[in-house]
Amino acid sequence: MQLTTEVGMNHSGMLAAEDGGEKMLENIELTRPPRGDERDLAKLRLDHAKDADPVGTLPEPQPEGIARVLMDKLGERLAFERSGARLYDALMVKCAADKSSGVPAKELRQIRDEEITHFALIGAAIEALGGDPTAQTPSADVAGVEGMGLMQVLNDPKTTVAQGLHAILVAEMVDNAAWDELIELTSQAGNEDLVARFTKARDEEQEHLEKVQAWYKAATMAAAE
Repeated sequence: MQLTTEVGMNHSGMLAAEDGGEKMLENIELTRPPRGDERDLAKLRLDHAKDADPVGTLPEPQPEGIARVLMDKLGERLAFERSGARLYDALMVKCAADKSSGVPAKELRQIRDEEITHFALIGAAIEALGGDPTAQTPSADVAGVEGMGLMQVLNDPKTTVAQGLHAILVAEMVDNAAWDELIELTSQAGNEDLVARFTKARDEEQEHLEKVQAWYKAATMAAAE
């Protein structure tokens, strides 16, 4: 696999085409439509946004108030933690292909296992609150779409370990912020037992973030050697 970001035959920039860039701009002026610009598209999007149905709904029975938001966000974390485990599975494969990556396989497995534990924790919490962990909540649906790009980066055989770690870093930063949000919602709902459990998970996620940041920095700087 490719281990570093290489300098090669990249002709995508205008400066590589000498006077070709200026000619391209001239052609743009010649072919520009006489009417219409991005404002028409913005108006169309606005019209659709006003009339669009929601991404999804919570299953019956519908909780009220803070309980409704909490159940939606629990579904989101459940989906994200499941994806997180798969992201680390993919990263382990990428690191195994690059023996010089310097990322400890044992620590990667530990993080992956903790993501699975967090997944089980959220699933149990949903059941304890009277919800269905197999239900796809609106925020879980959105989180799944968000994670698709990260998974594509990790599963692309052409990406380097550093690029894979960058995708993991994005996921971990979102994950840490989301656990803080979940703890706050659970506290407002008055469930101190879950607050304690979620705080422990958030602390573990903070350790994940710190490790990934260090690995990403090391892998990025190694490419400059």
